[in-house]
Amino acid sequence: MALLAYLKSLFILQLLMGFVFVVSGLIINFIQLCTCILWPINKQLYRRINCRLSYSLWSQLVMLLEWWSGTECTLYTDQATVDKFGKEHVIVILNHNFEIDFLCGWTMCERFGVLGSSKVLAKHELLKVPLIGWTWYFLEIVFCKRKWEEDRKTVFKGLSRLKDYPEYMWFLLYCEGTRFTEQKHQISMQVAESKGLPKLKYHLLPRTKGFTTTLQCLKGTVTAVYDVTLNFKDNQTPTLLGIVNGKKYKADMSVRRFPVEDIPDDEKECASWLHKLYQEKDALQELYNKEGKFPGPTVIPSRRPWTLLNFLFWATLLLSPLINFACGVAVSGSPLLIIGFIIFLIIASIAIRRLIGVTEVKKTGSSYGNQEAKKQN
Repeated sequence: MALLAYLKSLFILQLLMGFVFVVSGLIINFIQLCTCILWPINKQLYRRINCRLSYSLWSQLVMLLEWWSGTECTLYTDQATVDKFGKEHVIVILNHNFEIDFLCGWTMCERFGVLGSSKVLAKHELLKVPLIGWTWYFLEIVFCKRKWEEDRKTVFKGLSRLKDYPEYMWFLLYCEGTRFTEQKHQISMQVAESKGLPKLKYHLLPRTKGFTTTLQCLKGTVTAVYDVTLNFKDNQTPTLLGIVNGKKYKADMSVRRFPVEDIPDDEKECASWLHKLYQEKDALQELYNKEGKFPGPTVIPSRRPWTLLNFLFWATLLLSPLINFACGVAVSGSPLLIIGFIIFLIIASIAIRRLIGVTEVKKTGSSYGNQEAKKQN
């Protein structure tokens, strides 16, 4: 076990995995670009193909969590709810406290067969991020600038276009809008006090506009809202860098299902429903901190082999020519080739580190401050 942990911490192995992810992502993006000719001919075929192409990229990240780090995911929910997973269009509400909360959400999607068709409301800046933003663009992800006056038409149009999506779709929403930090929490609670809303201890005040708009646009398509509250055993603070280093975490996810017909249609009442939901999420976090677990029965969905097999396919395809090229450079004795290859490795390592930096709490999130306080829903 110590040897395995040591191997996982080797930078060269991490660099090779990053190489596979980046190069396979660029290949996938190029194929996605080619599929655009299908859109005016057969929109649903375009979507099915892009769901699978998206899965081929995102499952490599899920593989890191499930197979490389061996992180365990336990669901606290009833079997009747689990039986509906992957068999209906839903909106999934997640808390936004950890660097890898998105990865845990994707893992849940993968284990129930909806990773390729999962959706989010993404901030517009991510559209410029290579691989991530480009793949989401072809997957019809809705991008927004967090300025409702500018976003209104774009968001309504993007969401309404998904009403006839052919694959079962999980729409993941982080209603807090940005990751939890103590500073953002203090500002958020000032907003709660000014609006006469109950204060939250473990969450930021939810931004209701995104949720009410998504529910309004997708009503008739989505049949339920899943509320997911995530926490980690032993007060762990997981990071994507920790996952890359092979560190194992234990994730607990409380999942509650709310049929759409039980959620108010009126926008103000729907917003009140969401605020109440976050008060319940806060109570669940309080209980977890005291007892080390969520209430209710547990289900541990088994890992599927497809994420590992997909990564092995890309690794076999891409690493063989890279290793052959590296060996050729080494035996060539050419200082120019060797220096060029070293520069390539340095640039690749910096690029991969920047991609990891996109998820880091201290580098992500909006400028949650006075401007936000004025616009909070």
